[in-house]
Amino acid sequence: MNTLLHLLARAIALMVTAFILPGITLTSFWIAIVLAVVLSALNIFVKPIILLLTLPINLITLGLFTLVINAFIIMIASSLVPGFYVGGFMLALMFSIVLAIVNMALEFFV
Repeated sequence: MNTLLHLLARAIALMVTAFILPGITLTSFWIAIVLAVVLSALNIFVKPIILLLTLPINLITLGLFTLVINAFIIMIASSLVPGFYVGGFMLALMFSIVLAIVNMALEFFV
């Protein structure tokens, strides 16, 4: 039950973030739920591998390169989920930052 609440909170955060940023298209709430599942799976399976491969760059930039990795994960999700479109890499970077802020605010209430 707790996992379902977190999934719904993440889907709501995705909808709010897509509404805030121009150039991001998210067609429906069901697509947001699918996107939340895909992003969670990518963060579990792909992100640790990328973080390990880019560890020297991440250490030099004091962890700021993680934002670039998050944007890359969002671009991958954009290509996997039909109904979710990101206009470019800079939009994906802004999307990851705003999503982190909105998700943090929603998780406070959940």
